[in-house]
Amino acid sequence: MSKASIVREWTRPDGSKCVGGSEDNAKAPPGSLMLYNSLLDEKVPFVPASGPGSKSLSWYTCGPTVYDVSHMGHARNYVTFDIIRRVLEDYFGYNILYVMNVTDVDNKIILRARRNYLLAKYKEGKHTDAEVKAFAEKAVQNSFAKQRAKLAEAEALVDAAKEEQEAAAADKKGVLQRQLNELEGAIKNEAHKLSQIQTALSALGQAGDSATIYAVASDFVAEELDREQGKSVTDSSIFRAHAAKYEAEFTQDMDSLGVRRPDVLTRVSEYMDEIVDYVKKIVDNGMAYESNGSVYFDTTNFRACGHTYGKLKPWAVGSSALAAEGESNFETSEKRSNTDFAFWKASKPGEPFWESPWGQGRPGWHIECSAMASTLIGSRMDIHTGEDDLRFPHHDNELAQAEAFYHNEGCHQWVNYFLHSGHLKIEGLKMSKSLKNFITIREALKSFSACQLRILFVLQSWNKSMVYGEASRAEIKAREAQLKNFFQNIEVAVRGVDEITSCAKWQAEERDLSQKLQAVQNQVHEHLLDNLNTAAVMDTLSELIKSTNIYLSKKRESASAAAPAQPLLLRKVATYVTRMLSMFGIVDASWDKPGFADAAGGAGDAKGAGYLDAFAAFRDEVRSLARTKADPKETMTACDRVRDVALVELGVRLEDRDGKAIWKLDDPAVIKAEQQERAKTASEDARKKMENALNLKQIAVPRDVVGST
Repeated sequence: MSKASIVREWTRPDGSKCVGGSEDNAKAPPGSLMLYNSLLDEKVPFVPASGPGSKSLSWYTCGPTVYDVSHMGHARNYVTFDIIRRVLEDYFGYNILYVMNVTDVDNKIILRARRNYLLAKYKEGKHTDAEVKAFAEKAVQNSFAKQRAKLAEAEALVDAAKEEQEAAAADKKGVLQRQLNELEGAIKNEAHKLSQIQTALSALGQAGDSATIYAVASDFVAEELDREQGKSVTDSSIFRAHAAKYEAEFTQDMDSLGVRRPDVLTRVSEYMDEIVDYVKKIVDNGMAYESNGSVYFDTTNFRACGHTYGKLKPWAVGSSALAAEGESNFETSEKRSNTDFAFWKASKPGEPFWESPWGQGRPGWHIECSAMASTLIGSRMDIHTGEDDLRFPHHDNELAQAEAFYHNEGCHQWVNYFLHSGHLKIEGLKMSKSLKNFITIREALKSFSACQLRILFVLQSWNKSMVYGEASRAEIKAREAQLKNFFQNIEVAVRGVDEITSCAKWQAEERDLSQKLQAVQNQVHEHLLDNLNTAAVMDTLSELIKSTNIYLSKKRESASAAAPAQPLLLRKVATYVTRMLSMFGIVDASWDKPGFADAAGGAGDAKGAGYLDAFAAFRDEVRSLARTKADPKETMTACDRVRDVALVELGVRLEDRDGKAIWKLDDPAVIKAEQQERAKTASEDARKKMENALNLKQIAVPRDVVGST
């Protein structure tokens, strides 16, 4: 099938067929949840496989390939789908079987473990600085030549795609333009990699000692060592230990981000028997073949049996440039067709292996997920999720394998809803390890709290690309400040007030705020029905917060005992906002205790003791000043000190309002940062004032006086 004649189809859970681009695809009863389904790249009604009224869902998400540290691109994916999972479970009430895999057998793991091992051994050797530099220069030069060839190949593909797009008929240009856009994106990535190698070459020329050389070129040295000696690494524990290390780090990172753990965790190394049986059945069904000890999926016979190959990214089928990095095997001569792919690989020196009917080998990347998900979920899955990069070849190959496995059961759509998270971009490029432009999750958590990162992702469309940078930092901190200030203001308004005895007849302001709350609740529901539009939900909550702040301001201005701020209404508003934020995972608080748990929660025994210690120390200081009849300024200084030091350490913000002190709870780090910023501003103002005074003084002194000195 030519790329220009692509027709995309999807079958609703009720069996009715949908064709891409049809207006009928979005038709659904009022109040239906709509989700962006990658199988059509359109919003379609969401209906569980077990029926419209069912609350049971099956969900499989592609977990990490544990070969290196987790970065913010991973956080974008896993936190985003954690938010979606929370909304489906906590708001819409679905009961979800959530399955996640860990890929602990893979090309990337094998290469990284082998290279790290060989590099460590090389460093242990007695090499002179000159020897290390010569080897590093050779390694970087080899990488440069290889990358330059890849860039040239990508540029040639773009030129060919442009010619095809220009010559195509008007109704065919859309899909070809999409292919062209992705190829041009691939050129940017390849050019970025080449630029990094050039930078390394330049830096290497200035490097003298081995430590500096390794800092510049260790990855290139490891790659060259692997090329020369990789086949000699035969200890399988090297690969197992490498994967286990990064799986443990990934789990810790997800816990730090507040990501709910899966209901089932599967590791490839624990499912070898199931994977081998899965491959055997596909071979028996006539949609796979053995070649030199490897087994390949037969895309030609798969199509001949009535199936569609490449449902998620049909324009990428057969293009190595558009295949996500992984085990696509476009270069091998063992395949019958260039679109065929390996799902069992014959053993090679320097790789771990398992026994199979075709000899010693290991599974390919794609078969792992099909086999493990089928074992736990079966022939029909509600939701499958992953990063957008996984569409092709990984997820398209997963689909093909499962349909081939269940062919005799009549399976033509293994997954009903495919959801893909958008890229996280930095400086115009997607964040990825291969581009070496990533920020690890642990590095990010030094600058942002887990709460702030959740706000960052909630403010974005889950299925669209987003940018990570200073603008994002400013927005999430402003949103967090708005939320904290809202809860603090309400806490101050209801502090010490009996909700029942202080209850008064509602006035126009109460009716207006109540109506605003009801309107917001309806709007939030509509936003969540519309492809889980969390960004719109946050904007709507922001409007409710503004209305509440205006209400509180009016009540403070009137200061009427007959019409005080109504605590029951305020608690209702705060409880609703807390419920929404808790659902997103932004706050960890029960709905009947509104606010940020870390900023407005109750004090435990340890913190309570801290408050008493601060009070006792302040009392002692004031008593001492009184006994010695000290200058009143010293007493004021003591008051400032307890406000700016002792209480700050306890997370207490003390503010003067209308001649009274108002306290609020906040993160000590936040208060300290504000103090530092104020001190910096004051210092800068003082410096400018002094410079202006000096300038004026110089102007006032006559030149002849200056010269006479």
